Amino acid sequence: MSGFLWPARVYWEDTDGGGIVYYANYLRFLERARTEWLRQLGHSQQRLAHEEGVLFTVVSLEIEYRSPARLDDELEVSCEPHPQGAASLRFTQCIYRRASGAERELLAEASVRVACLDARTLRPRRLPAFLLEMRATEVREA
Repeated sequence: MSGFLWPARVYWEDTDGGGIVYYANYLRFLERARTEWLRQLGHSQQRLAHEEGVLFTVVSLEIEYRSPARLDDELEVSCEPHPQGAASLRFTQCIYRRASGAERELLAEASVRVACLDARTLRPRRLPAFLLEMRATEVREA
C-alpha cells in the first residue's frame, strides 16, 4: 500500500492561548489525513458505513511530539498504511511543518492501529476487498 501526503494549515481553533497547537489536536490532523487517504482511493467513510456496513475505529495510538506547530503554519501530514492481520491496518504517520522550498521540519510521529468493524454489530470484520487487493498488489511488487 502506498503512502499519502495531505496538506493542512493551523487555525486559531487548533491552538491554545499562546498560538501553539494543543496536543490533542494533532490527533485531528492525523484522522483527517487517514480520511483523505481513503477518499483519494475513491471511498468515503460515509458510503462505506451506509452501503457496505464497514466502520473503522482507532484501537491504539502512540505519538511522539518533536516540536510545536504554531498558528498559521502550513503542515503536511503523511499517512502510510500497513496491513496487520485480516481486520486491521497500522498507519505510520508524521506531521511536518513546511518550510521554504522543499524543506520541512518533523513535528510529530505517530503509529495508529485501526480496526475494521461491522457497522451493525460493531464486531471485527475483514478489511474491504479494495484494501485486501492493494495488499496483494504490494506483495507481488516487492
